[in-house]
Amino acid sequence: MGRSRRTIPEELLLLALDPTTGTTAQPQSLDLGLAGAQLVELALAGRIAPDGDRIAVVAPRPTGDPTLDCALELLRRRGAPVRAVHWIGGPRLGLRQTYLSHLERCGMVHAVAGQMCGVLPTTRYQATDTEISREIRARLDSAIRTGVPPDPRTAALAALAHAVGLGKHLYPGNEGRSSRSRLRDLIRHDPMGGLVAHAVMDVQNGAAAQPRRNPAPPGRPAAGGARSAAEPARGVPMQPHRGSMARVAAH
Repeated sequence: MGRSRRTIPEELLLLALDPTTGTTAQPQSLDLGLAGAQLVELALAGRIAPDGDRIAVVAPRPTGDPTLDCALELLRRRGAPVRAVHWIGGPRLGLRQTYLSHLERCGMVHAVAGQMCGVLPTTRYQATDTEISREIRARLDSAIRTGVPPDPRTAALAALAHAVGLGKHLYPGNEGRSSRSRLRDLIRHDPMGGLVAHAVMDVQNGAAAQPRRNPAPPGRPAAGGARSAAEPARGVPMQPHRGSMARVAAH
């Protein structure tokens, strides 16, 4: 995968960054969205594919993106397709900070040091090239305004933006109600983006903790055996970064 093109996790994070305050909108759900965006990016790269409500590795070769390749390797090690809701709901401490640090190295954002309550050190991240954020936003605006089916990347980005609750950040107030509704409707234009977006929303609603229901006659095990029960939640491991204990990432 060439690095000349921004990945969907990077674009989702740039959409969430407030250009004035340097904070990220919807930080808790955004972490889930970033994990989901990795799945979409890997699918677009031909490395994984949907298998019902599960994700299967179809080509384990590296993409050239270290963070995506880490996720791909963990999926490969599972040995069997994993439910999207369990993957997205797994622990992924440090994923947002990993992408913020990457955007900083690429010169897309710069870190601004500060303090919380005058005591705790904090770091905010502000875009250095607002033209990039405007271009990303313009793609969503165009898809919403024209009603023309967007390309798969834009459709997936729209689906994830809706799933993590960025609609009210991008299109606030009563005047943005129709745009938020159309943003939600874009979810149907990309099957993988739709699968992942619904998984993100299911995790937020607590569905990841629930076992799959698969009724069976009395005295007989449910079809699928152990696969019918909730699988252990796993996700992208914590990525090491300097000063992670000394400062609080942007919220």
